[in-house]
Amino acid sequence: MTTVDWSAWRRQEPAPGAEGLRERKKRLLRQRLSDTATEMFLERGFDAVRVSEIARACDVSEKTVFNHFPTKESLILDRGEATSAALRAGLAETDRSPVEATLEILAEELHTLTSWLAAQDDPRDAAARIGRFGALTRSTPSLRAYHLDMTERLVAVAAEALARRGEGARTEDGGDRPGSPPPGPAGGPEVQIAAIALVGLWSVQYRSLARRLAEGTCAPDRLHEAVTADVRRAAALLAGGIDTGIDTSVACGTDTGTTSGSETGLATPAGTGRTSPRTPVHPTVQNMPR
Repeated sequence: MTTVDWSAWRRQEPAPGAEGLRERKKRLLRQRLSDTATEMFLERGFDAVRVSEIARACDVSEKTVFNHFPTKESLILDRGEATSAALRAGLAETDRSPVEATLEILAEELHTLTSWLAAQDDPRDAAARIGRFGALTRSTPSLRAYHLDMTERLVAVAAEALARRGEGARTEDGGDRPGSPPPGPAGGPEVQIAAIALVGLWSVQYRSLARRLAEGTCAPDRLHEAVTADVRRAAALLAGGIDTGIDTSVACGTDTGTTSGSETGLATPAGTGRTSPRTPVHPTVQNMPR
């Protein structure tokens, strides 16, 4: 069976500086297993293909497959760890804002994909393959669940990184430096909503890609420009909140019960007695990439 090098348009881990023969063989086998599995899943459906069949197609044992991939789902959705590592490292760099760091990671992933498209003999056929890949992950319950779990883990990574970044941004007198991220631990509400919003930019990029490809925007340069514009429009809504601290005046961990609208970051419309958000942005886990 002829396979496509699917890994070429997924985010790649940095190449080892001095990769030995054993490490290279393991990396190439992992890539072959994933590419073969992807082709078989696209041809017959995820649930119709057994891991033992993938092992036979690659001339290895089923145990070997699971030595490289902990689950069947990870054979096709296998870049979560690389993205997590990139986000953790990016948010740790305090010379850039959290939104800028996230945009750089997304731009690299988009560049990888559009460069892969540009290298194909038939970009339209390649775009159709990407569309089928997305349709498969959306239509398969176990893949959707796995993707959601990956997203939640990515949110946890972002929250932890933001919390550490916030601790480093405190001034000696305990105040917040301008531009510092939300205060408090990774489980605090400010940090959590910031992490969810940042990870939500992946959903914006995925959905924009799917829409543009469905519309026939297959020229790699045009696709890159259109998707980048969509992602940056979404990021602009976050920059004023996350990059300046999202109500850094809120004291985390000191809730004594009832709080007023101004203390929670909510505005109270005159004469209503009810609170409403200051902004219309409501990032939730349900809006995460799928």
